[in-house]
Amino acid sequence: MPSQLVLQEKAGEVEEIKKWFVEYKSIGIASLNKVRATQLQEFKKSLHGKVYMRVMKNTLMKRALEKLDKEDLKKLEPFLEGSNVLLFTNINPFKLALLLEKGKVKTTAKSGDIAAMDVVIPEGSTGQPPGPIISQLNGVGLPTRIESGSVWVAKDTLIVRKGEVINEQLASVLSKLGVKAVEAGLSMRVAFDEGLIVLEDQLRLDVEATRKTLLQNHSEAFALALEIAYPSPDTIKPLLQSAFQKATALSVSAGIVTKDTIADLIRKANAEMNSLNNAVEKAKPKA
Repeated sequence: MPSQLVLQEKAGEVEEIKKWFVEYKSIGIASLNKVRATQLQEFKKSLHGKVYMRVMKNTLMKRALEKLDKEDLKKLEPFLEGSNVLLFTNINPFKLALLLEKGKVKTTAKSGDIAAMDVVIPEGSTGQPPGPIISQLNGVGLPTRIESGSVWVAKDTLIVRKGEVINEQLASVLSKLGVKAVEAGLSMRVAFDEGLIVLEDQLRLDVEATRKTLLQNHSEAFALALEIAYPSPDTIKPLLQSAFQKATALSVSAGIVTKDTIADLIRKANAEMNSLNNAVEKAKPKA
């Protein structure tokens, strides 16, 4: 019977899914909302050998999790809603999230989309003739003027901030101006890594900000290590240089003659002699 064949096929898929959960240490769930098929194919090509990607029914995934009978994996069940792509990998989930982020492309906004960046419309010609476009631009806060037979934006204007919802009116204006205010691509909703659940907001890393923080922390730690004379592979050379300079200064101050201080001592003696000579000359009575 066809129904029996379907059941057997689904059972085979469940067994295959179970193998993926055992074979890979990290599992990511990414939303397919607003993801184009061509983009998904590009992701598969670029991540080939690093990530195994599969789009499958949530019911099959849940059945596979039940059959595995692993409590930590069952933490993924609440996230198996909507249209998703499953990512099986052995690489760090934070690195995977960054790879997916880099693969996103800017696209035209639709009503209800979230702005991916601050959108500033620069002063200049819109290329549109005078007409209804003027009220449309004014309606989203863009000041206008007529110049050389076309509508111009009168000054640089911020019309939507990153993270804000783009309404239908604004989406229409952005489309007419050719401004792409949203990003399309895969976004990790959650990652399961060696027993731990990492949520979407935790997977978002500001690499540049993190780099600056690490550099600042390193600089402060290095300065503290020098101040307390803590020896390490990084501090030993400057500590020895500082100790040598201090020892040399002390030797010169105490008049101790060594091969390292003799030149400074002679210069010091010469300076003192000249100073004394000048003082004597000034003390002599004038003729």
